[in-house]
Amino acid sequence: MVQAHSTELRVARLKWIEFRRGFLDILPILAAAFPIGLLWGTLAVKKGLSPLEAGLLSASAFGGAAQFVAIDLWRDPVPWLLLVSSVFVVNIRHVLMGASLSRHVEHIPRVMRPVLMFLMVDEVWALSERRALSGPLTWAYYLGLGLPLWINWTVSTVLGAVVGLGLGDPAAYGFDFAFSALFIAILAGFWKGPRTGAVLAASAAAATLTKVLVPGAWYIAAGGLAGVAIGAALAGRSHSTDQD
Repeated sequence: MVQAHSTELRVARLKWIEFRRGFLDILPILAAAFPIGLLWGTLAVKKGLSPLEAGLLSASAFGGAAQFVAIDLWRDPVPWLLLVSSVFVVNIRHVLMGASLSRHVEHIPRVMRPVLMFLMVDEVWALSERRALSGPLTWAYYLGLGLPLWINWTVSTVLGAVVGLGLGDPAAYGFDFAFSALFIAILAGFWKGPRTGAVLAASAAAATLTKVLVPGAWYIAAGGLAGVAIGAALAGRSHSTDQD
């Protein structure tokens, strides 16, 4: 019994260490997300949402880009078809992200997987993938990433809605680039030479071209699909070369 208790304590300590490691990795992103959440809450109130409604929307949707698109389209009466289709286009990248992440969750209990998928946003996905390069992705580490970010986002949007900062457009303060800068820094950790450069270049070219030529947020999906296509092609060529 003593040995079993000691084992349980050791397992609990390891889980706490993993959770803390995830929290420390996501900490810089929390600092960048907070002012963005404040601004979204302010915009939500201006569009007629109450602080409670803004908080419930953030807690259930948990998607910064999608929420900004939705609140920009929000009016009375709500154009539901346009709103749903626009948010779908913005979030379609999650299909690719989820497929990528599914390679690393076989050892994670099935009951935890829906929670992990709900907490999957760009930064959580990227940090999880980077972690998988050096070791197994544990659910404790993943929760250390996603749970603080979810709480941070929800609290900041409610606070912004209550206080009503009236700061206007996030781009006017440079906050719109905060996530992009952090995400670029995270992606730098994936660098493995020319092949990585080819994938990033293909994604950037496809996203830029689509942004210029196609209205809406289709550039997000185009960049992701182009990166996947080039990555798969390079992997196939490498496999073929190895067999030869």
